[in-house]
Amino acid sequence: MPSADDVTHKRAKLEHFPPGHDGKDPGLCNVAEALYDRFEETGEINDLDRAIDLYCSMLELCPSGHPDRCSSLHSLALCLSDRYEIQGIVADLEEAVTLGHAALELCPPGHPDHGVSLYNLACDLRRRFQKYNGTYDLEEAIELHHAVLELHPPGHLDRPSSLHSLALCLSNRYDNQGVVTNLEEAVTLGRAALELCRPGHPYRGVSLYNLACDLRKRFQKYARMCDLEEAIELHRAALELRPVGHLDRPLSLHSLALCLSNRYDNQGVVANLEEAIILGHAALELCPPEHPDHGVSLYNLACDLRRRFQKYAGVCDLEEAIKLHHAALELRPCRHLDRPLSLHSLALCLSDKHDMQRVVADLEEAVTLGRAALELCPPGHPHHDVSLNNLACHLKTRFRRHGRVCDLEEAIRLHRAALELRPPGHLNRSSSLYSLAVCLSNKYDNQKVVADLEEAVTFGHAAVELCPPGHPDHIVSLHQLTYDLWTRFQEQSLQPVLAHHPRSCADVASSLHVLSWGHWKRFQEEAAITNLDEAICLVTYVLDLWPPGHSGYTVSRERLALFVGERVQRLAQRTNADELVMLGRAVDNLRVLANYFRDQHKVQHTIVNLDEAVKLYRYVLQFHPTGHPSHATSLHDLAVCLTDAVRQRSAEANLNEALALEQEAIRLLVPGDP
Repeated sequence: MPSADDVTHKRAKLEHFPPGHDGKDPGLCNVAEALYDRFEETGEINDLDRAIDLYCSMLELCPSGHPDRCSSLHSLALCLSDRYEIQGIVADLEEAVTLGHAALELCPPGHPDHGVSLYNLACDLRRRFQKYNGTYDLEEAIELHHAVLELHPPGHLDRPSSLHSLALCLSNRYDNQGVVTNLEEAVTLGRAALELCRPGHPYRGVSLYNLACDLRKRFQKYARMCDLEEAIELHRAALELRPVGHLDRPLSLHSLALCLSNRYDNQGVVANLEEAIILGHAALELCPPEHPDHGVSLYNLACDLRRRFQKYAGVCDLEEAIKLHHAALELRPCRHLDRPLSLHSLALCLSDKHDMQRVVADLEEAVTLGRAALELCPPGHPHHDVSLNNLACHLKTRFRRHGRVCDLEEAIRLHRAALELRPPGHLNRSSSLYSLAVCLSNKYDNQKVVADLEEAVTFGHAAVELCPPGHPDHIVSLHQLTYDLWTRFQEQSLQPVLAHHPRSCADVASSLHVLSWGHWKRFQEEAAITNLDEAICLVTYVLDLWPPGHSGYTVSRERLALFVGERVQRLAQRTNADELVMLGRAVDNLRVLANYFRDQHKVQHTIVNLDEAVKLYRYVLQFHPTGHPSHATSLHDLAVCLTDAVRQRSAEANLNEALALEQEAIRLLVPGDP
């Protein structure tokens, strides 16, 4: 029977019962249930309000000890929880939690409604955690969901909902505490839920969505592209199950947009960003001002518009981003969990606007917002490092504008604190290293303290190592390092030297080309091995910037052969610890460049890239002679590359050499060696 007819029919039956009649109570319950069913079907809030009124009347008719009191408690709690989800009135949620506790007390273990009472209360406690960030609510919710899962063994109809509800709580605990085991368990539970929700299952959409969200979180932790690709695939599948008019379509739209935006950040493919913006606009249209997800839709679209501004410098994108961020901030008052994000995102946009239009008021507002964000993200807060980093960047910009050293000193202090929170493996470690190198370089330019320059070079090298060829930040990091290396070369020269500082990223290769030769000439004059190792390092950078066929590439390759030949001859000579460190960096650069050319061959199938990789792997092997701990690995690398060359050209000589190298590598590798 259609919902409208069902409500009318049950109301008519209820009117036949006078007050006090035995059929009055069941009649009230039937009408309330029909109204709630119609609400679920149509989303009509008036039906939910009427259902709540009726359930309240029923509860008054079911005092303590009444057999129907438990069912009335959790039916009313369920309705109030739904109304909270729609209208956000906290009093509804608080009452739902109170009623849920009362229902659970009346449903001890063994009671047929014990499981549903546990489940509903756990869901409401998680909602309250999301509102107030009270860890005790989340911990109680996890405890209750674990208890429910035990009551829903494999084969139970409600096991999928228990699995993904527990996964949601564990994912929230990961967000709150940063303990990776919680995220891993959430992913495991999410996969288990999805396996039980085959196509056609009513929970398949939510299972696809939740697992995708957790995989994106794991991508943000470990930067494994396989997690992000799977998340995108799952979000697309979920979106297909949420057509126009579906209540959860906005969530799927902006979650897919987030993943595509992440893929753009990682790979730089503009099509991903454009699709993210299209999805973001679609999500915002479905989330008008009164919608609970209006704020997050404003925020996400604003972030993507800023990304597009950074790509194309379109002022209209930046202006729209600022307008949207202002609107989102108004919806995130003090104590709102996402207020810090809105503060620092708006600050970034205002800083961009200052860089473009040079209006000081924009920069001052960015600094003010950055300080406000940092105050809301004290040590231990998951966004503490981001707030430190962003405020430091705004202060560095203000130093460059006004020349106040106190701003630069504070920026350096904040960047150091952010770097400590971004250990090796952290996604943003390279950006912290780069930013700190820039600040220290600025400080050297201002105060001429050599220690600052040396530290800038150290951090610059570390940043470049984390941004190898092909990384979107490779050229920017290399530009800063090149500037500092030229400055140091000047500083260490006994006679005045005309520095070839790169004026832009386009000048980096030519600047490094000249600098590498400068170190070679200095090596010939002073016989300092560190200059030779530096020359090798720098020329490897040049070779990854100039493709084979470039007019300067052949010269640089010849120089590399010259430098490596000289270094191998001197390798047997006594070398101090500092020189070994420099040599290690030079060899690492050679191997990274060899890997880069081999990867380029896999994509482009050009033999010239493979030939370059073979040459570079041979250089690496010369630095790792018999007895060196990396000798076997270097043999293997060269053998694999030669095997690829055989496949490309069927050269028997390459095959024979590859087999011999691989056999030697196998002989040297110990069991368990990767």
